[in-house]
Amino acid sequence: MARYTEAACRQCRREGTKLYLKGERCYAKDKCAFDKRPTPPGGAPKRRAKLSEYGLQLREKQKVKRIYGVLEKQFRHYFDVAEKQQGITGENLLALLETRLDNAVYRMGMGQSRKEARQLVLHGHFLVNGAKVNVASYQLKAGDVISVADKSKKSAKFKEVVESTENRAIVPWLEADLEKLSGKVIGKPSREDIDIEIAEHLIVELYSK
Repeated sequence: MARYTEAACRQCRREGTKLYLKGERCYAKDKCAFDKRPTPPGGAPKRRAKLSEYGLQLREKQKVKRIYGVLEKQFRHYFDVAEKQQGITGENLLALLETRLDNAVYRMGMGQSRKEARQLVLHGHFLVNGAKVNVASYQLKAGDVISVADKSKKSAKFKEVVESTENRAIVPWLEADLEKLSGKVIGKPSREDIDIEIAEHLIVELYSK
């Protein structure tokens, strides 16, 4: 599967906003590349050109794809599922993205970034309801228990991650016990729980054309 392999900070510069792709590092202005150089990558001019309606919709879709680390085919699948569900399509889409296993691991503070959380899941460090799951896109539901595999709990990596994320606020739809390296899904994400600036209606408009 194709993956973006260039510097993550270039994606923030392209979208003109912080995507927090490097986790805690993004909060430190002396380390954040976007704070140091917020202009578009490459030979782009210092001022950003005014976007058309379609351009705004496209950029919003690209931004959300980059935040959650999802490629176009899978992102379109999420939209199709969200459209068939009851409720508001844009909010359904965000809820599906939020309840991916890699995002939940990040939200619980067991990954410094979504990318790191995805790698930890793919390497088989996590269990869902006692069974190993190494699929980052695994869709969680209320009642699911997420835990670090016993053989991984003594890893220096998890100690490092927990120390760096111990002050991170936990979203209301999750419970987390960083001492036991476990957590639980206690509900469905609401729009108010998503702390990222996203205009999901632009994505709905783009795909509805």
